[in-house]
Amino acid sequence: MARSTIDEVGISTLEHLSIANRLNDWMFDSIRPFTKGRILEIGSGIGNISTCFIDHGIPLCVSDYSDHYCNLLDQKFANQPLVGGVFQIDLADSDFESRYSPLIGRFDTVFALNVVEHIKDDHLAIANCKKLLSPGGHLIILVPAWQLLYNGFDKELEHFRRYNKTTVRKLFQSQNFEIIKSWYFNLAGILGWFVSGTVLRKKTLPAGQLTFYNKLVPIFRLADKLAFNSVGLSVIIVGRKSEKE
Repeated sequence: MARSTIDEVGISTLEHLSIANRLNDWMFDSIRPFTKGRILEIGSGIGNISTCFIDHGIPLCVSDYSDHYCNLLDQKFANQPLVGGVFQIDLADSDFESRYSPLIGRFDTVFALNVVEHIKDDHLAIANCKKLLSPGGHLIILVPAWQLLYNGFDKELEHFRRYNKTTVRKLFQSQNFEIIKSWYFNLAGILGWFVSGTVLRKKTLPAGQLTFYNKLVPIFRLADKLAFNSVGLSVIIVGRKSEKE
């Protein structure tokens, strides 16, 4: 069922992240080489990453579980020709194929950034993402990394878990995806997440901290390269659906 209440913590976090344009661009640049054809974003929120696609002239469809966010997306992209539709999609729906029949097999790329960790049955979430893909389509997800970093931020954001490369690869393999690539993202973010969320026990990401972080993103991007993406605050994985499915 659609969420009818307004998630104040989630909205506050997304609004703070909207000012971190360099971080959003970094996430976009990380997944862009793996996108193709008809693209659907799952969990678009207030459109932070969607806007990156639009700014680069890439058409896509957007979606969210929350009716509130869908209304915001409708308003934001009402006159945007590159947005092919705004859909309300619940990845936890056990009757997914029937409920969303017009969308089944429609997309060549489905991506979900910071979404799957909110869903208790993550195997069902990935299975439902797969149903949206055409044969040979790509699924891209970004999720928080390292259970040791689980803190008050995760609790307030209603995260069920954090992942690592092994667990996220097993998640994809359980749904018979061919894994194209998996890597860690945002090494520098670990310190800020740990200090603010674990040591200082803050419940929301501080806007001032994000503003400062945003200024240093070019340095942090270099740090990831120098570390060969061997560790990070998040983990990204790209999988391909079989051409025979």
